[in-house]
Amino acid sequence: MVVPGYERRETVAFVEVKSPPPPANALSGAVADVTALARGLGVTLGYMFQKPVTVQYPEERPRISARHRGRHELERHDNGLEKCVGCELCALACPSKAIFVEGAENPPDAPVSIGERYAKTYIVNMIRCIFCGFCVEACPTEALQLKKVFELADYTRESMIYSKETLLAPAPKREATDSWMPG
Repeated sequence: MVVPGYERRETVAFVEVKSPPPPANALSGAVADVTALARGLGVTLGYMFQKPVTVQYPEERPRISARHRGRHELERHDNGLEKCVGCELCALACPSKAIFVEGAENPPDAPVSIGERYAKTYIVNMIRCIFCGFCVEACPTEALQLKKVFELADYTRESMIYSKETLLAPAPKREATDSWMPG
């Protein structure tokens, strides 16, 4: 049985990969090799006489770019309340799904944040985080910031999962309003 359209199959020609042609004579090949070697060594010699850029890391701190995005931090208001209202927009904006937020109703007798809600659970998996900054852009209260802390190495995977307690900024230190100190 002949299927229409398949009667006249054309054969496909395969392309044969060929090696480059040998040089016209052995001398021109040797000259080309020596020239390539000299160019490579020239780059090495150029860097050999420059000042090294090695940083003695723990003693010398590296210079960090102004746009560097490092460790996450949940900010607080001046009165000590959390800025995060548990809206979960940061978790929705995260392309690597590294953030988990569980919001809850803010207790009226002991409020945790300014709004009606607060983040009951806030977890960031730093292994999955790609430091894109989408979570910071999505936050309507500017509660989440990527700070300049870049020392994130640790020994276990469990320690790379940051809870709300780890991410929260320290409470602002305030002087007592009835302080006897001047100023």
